[in-house]
Amino acid sequence: MARSPIDDMQAFLAVAREQSFTRAAAKLGVTPSALSHSVKGLEARLGLRLLSRTTRSVSPTEAGQRLVNSVGPHFEQIEAEIAALSELRDRPAGTIRVSCGDSVVASVFRPMLRTFLRQYPDITVELAIQNGFVDIVEQRLDAGVRLGEALSKDMIAVRIGPDWRFSVVATPEYFERRPPPLTPHELTRHQCINLRLTSAGSLYAWEFRKDGRELNVRVEGQLIFNSILPVLDAALDGHGLGNVPEFMARRYIESGELVEVLADWSPLWQGFHLYYPNRRQPSPAFTAFVETLRYRGQMSETPG
Repeated sequence: MARSPIDDMQAFLAVAREQSFTRAAAKLGVTPSALSHSVKGLEARLGLRLLSRTTRSVSPTEAGQRLVNSVGPHFEQIEAEIAALSELRDRPAGTIRVSCGDSVVASVFRPMLRTFLRQYPDITVELAIQNGFVDIVEQRLDAGVRLGEALSKDMIAVRIGPDWRFSVVATPEYFERRPPPLTPHELTRHQCINLRLTSAGSLYAWEFRKDGRELNVRVEGQLIFNSILPVLDAALDGHGLGNVPEFMARRYIESGELVEVLADWSPLWQGFHLYYPNRRQPSPAFTAFVETLRYRGQMSETPG
């Protein structure tokens, strides 16, 4: 059966958004060659080149970007309306895609998913581990997770966890070799395990606060990760001081495997929030997901 212009337009939009024939084909469930054939057919009918192709990348031409901007929102609206039809089903169904850090998976999603997936067998949850700021609209994700301080004004935000603080920790054996730091300034004398912020590309400056005084300390060491879980593992292995969420380190501190320092300098941060665009009507599946995650302590849904 011949493909319709609508099919070809959908193929083009997928490639333009993903900037990859391979990723777009995987999302649409077709082969890259079939996708390429569809886009070439659309370009032939319009008499315009819509995509610039190189061996390494694919990007819209000026005409292609104009088409994305003018036609893309209409296709998004159609997709949203089709997804909303799941209200007519007996049970919520669909796929929910969320961007979050690995510490969020461990502390929030892992315990929540035990009951959620059993309760909603027709819902698929895809967690994209991205340790940095992510444009969820551009990446066509349903939601993301950030600390309350980092939320954008144009998003709906739902608190999904309590406030928490970072803990600076190392093994007792490490402190047998070096005296524990008494102030953040003394961290410059220590082996510290760094965290690279994937969105900014820079190393995270450790943040401290005490008696109204704020300090950002850039530390040095032999290890750098772009994810927080390996930082904790490296601290447990005795490679130096790690600065990790307290809820991740708590059981190791209580067992004596790690020793916490500078606790009186560690500020409290607003807890994790799920955020998503306020311009879309949430599907029943997404609504069920949000309500299951919602933190039942202080603060509920607020503008971002």
